[in-house]
Amino acid sequence: MSINLELPEKLNSTVERARLAAEHIFRPISRKYDKAEHEYPVELDELGKIAKQARGGDKASDKASGEDTVNGANLRSVLNARELSWGDVGLMLSIPYQGLGNAAIAAVANEEQLERFADVWAAMAITEPGFGSDSAAVSTTAVLDGDDYVINGEKIFVTAGSRADHVVVWATLDKSVGRAAIKSFVVPMSTEGVSVARLEHKLGIKSSDTAVVRFENARVPADNLLGTPEINVKKGFGGVMQTFDNTRPVVAAMAVGLGRAALEELRRMLEEAGHEIDYDRPVAAQHAAVAEFIRLESDWEASWMLTLRAAWMADNKQPNSTEASMSKAKAGRTVTDLTNKAVEIGATAGFSETQMLEKWARDSKILDIFEGTQQIQQLIIARRILGKSSADLR
Repeated sequence: MSINLELPEKLNSTVERARLAAEHIFRPISRKYDKAEHEYPVELDELGKIAKQARGGDKASDKASGEDTVNGANLRSVLNARELSWGDVGLMLSIPYQGLGNAAIAAVANEEQLERFADVWAAMAITEPGFGSDSAAVSTTAVLDGDDYVINGEKIFVTAGSRADHVVVWATLDKSVGRAAIKSFVVPMSTEGVSVARLEHKLGIKSSDTAVVRFENARVPADNLLGTPEINVKKGFGGVMQTFDNTRPVVAAMAVGLGRAALEELRRMLEEAGHEIDYDRPVAAQHAAVAEFIRLESDWEASWMLTLRAAWMADNKQPNSTEASMSKAKAGRTVTDLTNKAVEIGATAGFSETQMLEKWARDSKILDIFEGTQQIQQLIIARRILGKSSADLR
């Protein structure tokens, strides 16, 4: 049986738009905002408007053609992320109306909420000072009071936390019940009691703001809860975890895009040094740097295939937790390996700010960390393959 790996023609416009933005908007200002951490990239305002309009047009096109699944929103998102991250990962995370919280809304919201929150720019707030990768340890609380939930707690490492107009917050309805009581809420940043405590200084993706957000008796309407308010101990917190099934392939695609940028530069350096990359000759018979390039390129190709598979499954309503984690684990590990090797082979040019390699190496590390670290992804994959629960395999 043959497999057709060509992308559907209807997605060509998505790829072309993103590629042009990456080349003509992101690349020229990439170093500027790397050096101006926390300064908002005003050049992205117009791009945000265009992306918003394009998203509406894409949805209408899918509906008219009857292809709201098969190759839909998730595949379009990973293609967009791949192309834009070739330009700059931090700037990609800074585009208005394309926050990680928007992916969470798309994954869990009902039809009414999808329509109501269609035009928001949503960050996502999960991590807290008391935990990192263990999402089940959420201590931020949401207490029902009349028609509102009252939210109290502090979230750290909130991407776009000071720029987005909404934030999707993970909070527990009842700490005594455990993970089954964890729900996600869409909270306007203008809500009384919501404040940005500080912005973080980071190793990479400096053009993207990363905030600490506090919630002090912040009241949100009960219908801003995503999913069902019922606490189902048997189901656990599978509802909110669906968010990751959508966002992990997007992060993997970001790693693939950044990896492609580094591969292209590495190829240029090798060819400039007179080292031909010959796919018809055994790797062992070629220059050591060429052999490394071929190894890295094959890992990169595998990352992209896993990402496509995870996104396609999400579009077709197939359970993809394992595949989402596989794509994230493979792409995250590959991009850090690839960018660091490019710096090494590039020598002085790789370590200097005269080129982008050192920046790409710094930016790449976050792609192996956020949305679940390498270790967390391997745990998830092992549990799924072996049929073990989180209690059985830690």
